[in-house]
Amino acid sequence: MSRLEGKVLVAQGGGPTHVINQSVVGVALEARKFTQVTAVYGAVHGVRGIIDENFVDLTRETTHNLEQVAGTPSSGLLSTRDKPDEEYCARMFKVMQAHDIRYFFYVGGNDSSDTVRIVNEQARAADYELRAIHIPKTIDNDLMENDHCPGFGSAARFVAQAFTGVNLDNRALKGVYIGVVMGRHAGFLTAASSLARKYVDDGPHLVYVPERAFDTDKFLADVDRAYTQYGFCNIAVSEGISDAHGIPMISKLMGGDEERDDHGNLQLSGTGALGDLLSQTIKKGLGLKRVRADTFGYLQRAFIGCSSDRDAKEAREVGEKAVQFAMWDNVDGSVVIRRPVLNYSVDYELVPIDMVAGKTRHMPDHFINEAGNGVTEDFLNYGRPLLGSDFPEAHRLRAPSVPKILHV
Repeated sequence: MSRLEGKVLVAQGGGPTHVINQSVVGVALEARKFTQVTAVYGAVHGVRGIIDENFVDLTRETTHNLEQVAGTPSSGLLSTRDKPDEEYCARMFKVMQAHDIRYFFYVGGNDSSDTVRIVNEQARAADYELRAIHIPKTIDNDLMENDHCPGFGSAARFVAQAFTGVNLDNRALKGVYIGVVMGRHAGFLTAASSLARKYVDDGPHLVYVPERAFDTDKFLADVDRAYTQYGFCNIAVSEGISDAHGIPMISKLMGGDEERDDHGNLQLSGTGALGDLLSQTIKKGLGLKRVRADTFGYLQRAFIGCSSDRDAKEAREVGEKAVQFAMWDNVDGSVVIRRPVLNYSVDYELVPIDMVAGKTRHMPDHFINEAGNGVTEDFLNYGRPLLGSDFPEAHRLRAPSVPKILHV
């Protein structure tokens, strides 16, 4: 097969992450090494930028500034929530043809991988030589075929650190705390709240993920038991928890008065409603007064200074490997991360896009405890390396108690 010459186009889609810019910079710097590449363009605002021909020329960006951007959270090229259908992709494809785009790299999650699939099919139907490759990104960690996804490790680090701080606070002034974490269908990020536990009474004492049905009566019994045992109770809850019939708890507790986004999906993030409703449930059901809830919302996605070094390195490499697969092997597909050894190392493969596009990965059963309110040692072993090599650790005073004189 002859060498394919033309321009490279890279774009970002969906929610920002701590390390998504590493992948874009990996694409840009690696692509600039190949002589068949005539230019490297970046689409501003993802697929919407392609439709609008809103491109920046990354060929003319300095290597130094690219490296500075790589270490900055959120989407340097800006992003979009557009979900392209066949007609939308046809318009994108027309723009790509006009600009002689021969290599298309799209960094994103489930919807982004499906976009790459459609564009690939349209290029083949038009007999237009195009290499389109999906580069994984999601804090939800829910892409099929991947051991873990770039963006998850850093978001997990933030969640674990946040719960470490919450645990120290709530241990000092006893009460019940609920942290609502992103995760509509997969509970990996909520489960990450457990990764920094060190002492036997450390929270979160209870973890609820979408993979298990949520029962309010059982929830109250769990909270009562933990509060009685430890004197305080920290709880991590996925925003997407549902009852045994699949009805989201936010919808059930709000009685049908919930918000919906532009795509008609139930608004789970940013409302604070689930945490408030669960707090009221505990107050009424158990008679406890000091109950507080936070919704992490956008904080967990791009909190500066909280990146995992492993996550950053792997996000860079998936971008580089995508370019190498396209240039050296002349193939399409989705880059995936494998973990071939138990201790820790990763490798990268390119799989057919159909294996990833439009599919959702869930937490495996052996990561969730039998009671459905916590995680197992298997999950802790899986998740701890992803937090990075310099994860901070909490410590306690261990000075001996002074004998009492008046209160013997």
